[in-house]
This record gives sequence, C-alpha cells and structure tokens, in this order.
Amino acid sequence: MKASILRFVLKRIALGLLTLFIVSLLIFAVTQALPSDPAEAILGREATPEALEALRADFGLDKPIVVQYTNWLSGVLTGDLGTSYATSTSVSEYIGPRVGASFFLLLIAAVGSIPLSIVVGANAALRRDRKFDTTSSLVSLILAAMPEFVVGTILTIIFSTTIWQLLPAVTYLEVGAPPWSDMKGLILPVLTLLIAVTPYVARVMRAAMVEVLESDYVEMARLKGMNERTVLWRHAMPNAVGPAFQVIALNLAYLAGGVIIVERLFNFPGIGSALADAVRSRDLPVIQFLALIIAAVYVLTNLLADIGTVLVTPRLRTRLK
Repeated sequence: MKASILRFVLKRIALGLLTLFIVSLLIFAVTQALPSDPAEAILGREATPEALEALRADFGLDKPIVVQYTNWLSGVLTGDLGTSYATSTSVSEYIGPRVGASFFLLLIAAVGSIPLSIVVGANAALRRDRKFDTTSSLVSLILAAMPEFVVGTILTIIFSTTIWQLLPAVTYLEVGAPPWSDMKGLILPVLTLLIAVTPYVARVMRAAMVEVLESDYVEMARLKGMNERTVLWRHAMPNAVGPAFQVIALNLAYLAGGVIIVERLFNFPGIGSALADAVRSRDLPVIQFLALIIAAVYVLTNLLADIGTVLVTPRLRTRLK
C-alpha cells in the first residue's frame, strides 16, 4: 500500500513539474508577444534610438528569444529572478514582501473557509430538505453569484461607512511590514475571500454527503447496530470529503488570482498592486514571475488535493494496490 501511494505521489509530482514547464513557455511567449516595447515604456517615446538600444542591451532584450527564455528559466530555478525594469531592483527584493503578504492573506482565508464549508455542507446534508438545508442552500447560491468586488463593496458599506463604522475601509500596511501588524485592517479582505470560497465548497460537500449517506455501505453500517456518530465520522465523512478536496483546491487556486481584485479594493500591499503596476510599466520580469507564481499555486493545490483525496478515501486507496 505504501509503495503504491508513493508511486502515485511521484507520478503526480512529475506531471505537475511538466505542467509548470509548459506554462512557463506560454507565459514567456505571451509576454514577448506584447506589442509594446519595455525600453520605450521606460524612456518615453522621445528617447533616441541609441538610448533605446542601450537599454535593451542592458535588459538582454537584444538577444534571441530562445536565449532569453533559457536565461530566465535558469534564473528562476537558481533563485536569480532578474531585475525589475521599472524599479531597477532585483525582482526577489521587490516582490518577496508582497508575495509573503498575499500568501498570509490566502492562508487565513483558507484556514477559515475550509472547515466552515465542510461543517455547513455536512449539516445541510444531515438535515436534508429541512429549514437549515433550504436556508443555507439559498444563501450559498446568492453569495456564489456575487463577484469579489461586489462582496467587498457591500462589506465596506455595512462595516465601514453607512451602517456601522467598526472596521477600516482599507488597510494601512506599508510594503514590507508584517501583514499581522494590522489585523483589524485584514478583517474585511479575509471576509471577502472567505465568502468567495465557502459557498462552492459547502454545496459540493452537501451533494457528496447526501450521496454517501444513501450508499449501501452506510446503510449496512447502520443495520449492524453502529451508533449514528460512528457511522457519520468513520464511514460517511471520509468518503464525502474526497470530492470536496478537489473543489477546495480549485477554489484556493482561484483565490490566487482573485486575491488581486481584493487587494486592490482594500489597498492591501500584495501581488495585486505589484502586478497592476508591472502591467502599466511593461515590467516583464515582474509580470512573468507573478504569473508563474499563480500557476505554481494552481499546480500545487491540485497536487495536494489529489494526494489528500486518495489518503482520506478508502475506496481510492484500495484501487492503488
């Protein structure tokens, strides 16, 4: 069993690395295909041809595309992310604190949303067609239909402006400051992300739990005289959580991109503002690295979801033998 699980994990890791390699090719190709010239964006249209050529040589833009890609990829693998065109500082120094702040925001949202959605979905299934199930299904459907910026705006109106003035409408963190130094300012961004993820996972958890509770092996466990708590936690929950893991992974990966909107809305100094500034200034090294980071989050979350699904689902574990 352990050997089969190890082979499964190694195959998933190899597939994830191959996916990232293909994504890196696409990211580099798309950024190179942009119609604007980074040197012209920095120096302005009035710059002399000599100055433009000199700046392109400094950035390595005068080299063949294949050489530029291999230099960039080798730099990523060795930790040398290059120099930001706009700030003339290393990409790692410029982006590092922002990436850390964004991951902290995502971590808090994930820690809150995952158990909440599982509990809500499981309880809705246990109370199927009752008041709690109907109410939670309606509320989750409404919340799932609203984009993050709408949810964030509504929360700001309720808690920061018109109704109650309990929380700051924006965060006041400086770039590089620990994100936990303004916990009060994190409440609205975290609530927005939590509301963006919880409805989808709760609905999938409810559907999976309903299907498991109606299965033959759960009915057999009840006929054997097991108490309901044992049936739920030993037989129903492990098999219902498996499908929910996939949706959790997709939603957490989605947050890696959706966090950009939330950060801009609440003035949070994360990757959102950095990516917006990089696009405006045609800062290709920053754009490429942030796009690769977001892709890596997608691949990693799906890898963990695949492994977690197999580990918590008895039926899938037996198929690996």
